[in-house]
Amino acid sequence: QVQLEESGGGLVQEGGSLRLSCAASGRAFSSYIMAWFRQAPGKEREFVAAIDWIDLSTHYTDSVKGRFTISRDNAKNTVYLQMNSLKLEDTAVYYCAAPTRPYGSWSTSASHYGSWGQGTQVTVSS
Repeated sequence: QVQLEESGGGLVQEGGSLRLSCAASGRAFSSYIMAWFRQAPGKEREFVAAIDWIDLSTHYTDSVKGRFTISRDNAKNTVYLQMNSLKLEDTAVYYCAAPTRPYGSWSTSASHYGSWGQGTQVTVSS
């Protein structure tokens, strides 16, 4: 199981950009699906993006397609979320997630992931 720690959140104006980072510790990072979720006040945690461990294919929720990019650097045990053209509705706490075991498949369901970071706040202002 990996331990995860996010960084890079903050306050940004509408239309701006932020890059979130998630540093992982533990073995076999390169063999884990990695994902980003977010949770806005009063709402359920929702899937944002995932990156596969086999072919580095990426998957996004519709609302962020074309604006957000997930990537990973296995040499640094880090996954990133580049967020461009930010909107007010992107305001949330963003969480990095990984399944409990490596070599798995991706999912949009939070229950599929057993390792979570503490979250980093992203606030988009008008």
